[in-house]
Amino acid sequence: MARQRSQSVTLTDVARRAGVSVATASKALNARDEVAPETRRRVLQAADELSFQPNVLARGLISGRTRTIGLLTDELAGRFSIPILLGVENALGSEQMSVLLCDARGDAIRRRHYIRTLLARQVDGFIILGDSNDVRPSLTGDIPVPVVYVYGESDDPNDLSLLADDADGARLATEHLVSLGRRNIAHITGPENYRAARDRVASLRDVLDGAGLSLIGGEPLYGEWSQRWGRHAARMLLSSYPEIDAIFCGNDQIATGVANTLRDLGRRIPDDVSIVGYDNWHEFAADCQPPLTTVDLNLQQLGETAVKHLFAALDGQPSSGVIRQPCRLVVRDSTGPA
Repeated sequence: MARQRSQSVTLTDVARRAGVSVATASKALNARDEVAPETRRRVLQAADELSFQPNVLARGLISGRTRTIGLLTDELAGRFSIPILLGVENALGSEQMSVLLCDARGDAIRRRHYIRTLLARQVDGFIILGDSNDVRPSLTGDIPVPVVYVYGESDDPNDLSLLADDADGARLATEHLVSLGRRNIAHITGPENYRAARDRVASLRDVLDGAGLSLIGGEPLYGEWSQRWGRHAARMLLSSYPEIDAIFCGNDQIATGVANTLRDLGRRIPDDVSIVGYDNWHEFAADCQPPLTTVDLNLQQLGETAVKHLFAALDGQPSSGVIRQPCRLVVRDSTGPA
């Protein structure tokens, strides 16, 4: 059957073809939960057969919304921003919504300017993207539309903040090493002033205590998020504690540096020493020799979840508090089979 020109097709035509009311057709096309799966399928099929394209401008005029979301970040080029942004864009695109992206680059004056600019564009809501999974000052008082914070916790408990669960990630990594029979486990991580680093250390200790083990050296080695620090710290540890049989690292860059030092010292990975990284940064984790077992923060899913909660707030069902998204362990050759 030849498809009709989309300009001549209305929502009423789609509803009639699917055998439903106009209201039900509208809900189905907007992916509302109250529509039965079979009804949604019929509506979507009818829209496809008729080449129906919803009039976004008209929909905005009727609803009082622009179907545009403002996304404000402090570090667009950061390692964690891009996958979260991809998740946000995927979720918004499936709803035929747009995103206006502004990078404040950590500057408070620039941030205030972008908030005013986005509000002047009449965005329906804001997603505030952090850069360190740490606590940040709330901006909600300056924003009269719904706001969701992601990968950065607002200091206002009335706001909604979505975070990667660093304690959960460290638990997964440590339990994996213990399950492999490793008993002399060390930890090399980034600066102690990062809450993510401290949360991981606390979880690491909890798992070791539960297994009747102690952290080698008694304390983690805090330093930089770099390969250079990983190389240097590994050499210090192994010279003092040659019995080490596993090293949990605060990120994949550190883990790559540790792997380099172990090879230089003639230690086999994972036979002599197992390594677990963190972040699942492909450029390091997959290309390391051997490839790294690491913790994936599920950042793209974090972005999609932020959009879901923002939609709920726009529908009059806002949430508050902190939601921590579980991580997942990606097992590769640096620890051997699970």
